[in-house]
Amino acid sequence: MDTDAFTTCLWFDGQAEEAAQFYVSVFDNSKLGEVVRNTGATPGEEGSVLTVEFTANGQKFVALNGGPEFTFNEAISFQLDCDDQAEIDHYWEKLVEGGGEHGPCGWLKDRFGVSWQVNAKRLTQMISDPDREKADRALKSMMTMGKLDLAELERAYAGEA
Repeated sequence: MDTDAFTTCLWFDGQAEEAAQFYVSVFDNSKLGEVVRNTGATPGEEGSVLTVEFTANGQKFVALNGGPEFTFNEAISFQLDCDDQAEIDHYWEKLVEGGGEHGPCGWLKDRFGVSWQVNAKRLTQMISDPDREKADRALKSMMTMGKLDLAELERAYAGEA
């Protein structure tokens, strides 16, 4: 077994190649890999894309055109731990391009239905503070947000909001 990492397989209904290209465009350290086409041995049109290997932000993925039987839901999400507000803003807008939707508490869905948590490293530090009053203020503030606002979270954490 390859011990370097796991490969995440994402199931699409005919959108595997489009999704792989989208994710590669969003993240640095990304590239498209091998495309496997249907030879007629599996359901679907011969010559259509069956799988696309890709790397997004250094993470290995396979996009599979598996059909309509399964869809994405929030039970699985990808968490982005951003360094600053500019990164949060960038991924928050980029990932919903083309039909995604913003959600609560830093969550969103991209146009393929994949859930993302656009988080802040600093928020993780705040809510894990042993001073439960400070941590709870930051957590309560986060619960009122869509896209995370680091300045507002810092004010709540400090007791200024």
